[in-house]
Amino acid sequence: MSRVVVFEHLTLDGVMQAPGRPDEDRRGGFEHGGWAMFWDPVIGSAVEESMAKTEALLFGRRTYEDFYSYWPNRTDNPFTDVLNNTPKYVTSRTLREPLPWANSTLLNGDAADSVPSLKERLARDVVVLGSGELVQTLALNGLVDEYVLLIHPLVLGSGRRLFADTGAPTPLQLVDAKTSPSGVLITTYRPAERAAASSPRKETNVEDH
Repeated sequence: MSRVVVFEHLTLDGVMQAPGRPDEDRRGGFEHGGWAMFWDPVIGSAVEESMAKTEALLFGRRTYEDFYSYWPNRTDNPFTDVLNNTPKYVTSRTLREPLPWANSTLLNGDAADSVPSLKERLARDVVVLGSGELVQTLALNGLVDEYVLLIHPLVLGSGRRLFADTGAPTPLQLVDAKTSPSGVLITTYRPAERAAASSPRKETNVEDH
């Protein structure tokens, strides 16, 4: 059985919106895209370590479409081949197969229904990149096994945050932490208490994550 690992870049005030590019996600009038400018060998090692344990990637529709519009065209980046070749699963009610990016599979319906069966089928980590609304759905249903959070030394004051105000309290256990030379804090957390298997499933009203 695999684990669901959430791998995210965050600001110090918890914003995850548009870390990579100015035009990545302008929802809500967000004007600070491309804020994750910090990079050094320690961050690179954290990314490589995560990918070495990854069997598949899991996306919401919006992040999947954004990654597909950008990464296959980046022939100068070694992560392009990794992303192209790694199996990718997408949760969506509106997309239809065949999906355009190589090695992509559609998970129909609510992620709370489709992700548990995916975890049963795979053996190594299923890593979620971006996909904030999907992460919130998975967290509400006790489906996140680990968070790897790269916390950047930056406060934006606005933007979409990883953990919503409506989320339930979730105690987390810090299992690893290191600081990169550029000041990024690389933390690994696991839920301190797993939700009981008999707990009722919480529905999400989000159409696409």
